[in-house]
Amino acid sequence: MLEIKGIWKTFNAGTVNEKVALKGVSLTLKDGEFVTVIGGNGAGKSTLMNAVAGVYPVDQGSIIIDGVDVTGLPEYKRAPYIGRVFQDPMMGTAATMQIEENMALAARRGQGRGLRSGITKAERERYREMLAALGLGLEDRMTSKVGLLSGGQRQALTLLMATLRKPKLLLLDEHTAALDPKTAAKVLETTETIIQRDQLTTLMITHNMRDAIAHGTRLIMMYEGRVAIDISGEEKKKLTVEGLLEMFSKVSGSTEADDKLLLS
Repeated sequence: MLEIKGIWKTFNAGTVNEKVALKGVSLTLKDGEFVTVIGGNGAGKSTLMNAVAGVYPVDQGSIIIDGVDVTGLPEYKRAPYIGRVFQDPMMGTAATMQIEENMALAARRGQGRGLRSGITKAERERYREMLAALGLGLEDRMTSKVGLLSGGQRQALTLLMATLRKPKLLLLDEHTAALDPKTAAKVLETTETIIQRDQLTTLMITHNMRDAIAHGTRLIMMYEGRVAIDISGEEKKKLTVEGLLEMFSKVSGSTEADDKLLLS
């Protein structure tokens, strides 16, 4: 579903601030695979996700989604293939619009605009059922403005909207980092449920090592712009934070990064 072939990305090339963020990264995600990505600050996680989404053009290499080479496509032309949830709960929704209006926008993404009436009774009922499944009471607040919701409620709604029209690829960019631990756990639980139910191919960046181990079918750790560790199957199921740090120390040849990883 996703093929990343030898992509390179350098920022501020030829200046004193030159930074090589991605160094020939290659990665393949099978249909329905749920991959968590972890690494310290500056490891290249966010640059990788932004390159896939089309925010940053790559200097070299190619990106293929479901057999379509999207390397040269701008962000808006990749949108039909991708669902994305950002770290900031304020992104991904329209604060001044109602919950049901936001969901209607998401449901009609990529469709032509016409003069037909707004939300139908059948659509409203469908949205109510989907919201009820979140267990946050939003099904009784469908006409409330999204700006009135808490960060956790808004992030759960954004997740629902991003997956309303099943995307080829779901990108989760540290989508629980701005939430308190209890709310983050609830949003992650909802995330896992939706991904498993719809068999979504997913790439999830997280700073939390325990979350990276507990969720998904495969774990990738990045270091200095490269994929340093790639674990799946039984090996991932048996993985512990201590074991992951030990593996990282062997790969990086240093124990200095351990604290940075844990603290970040």
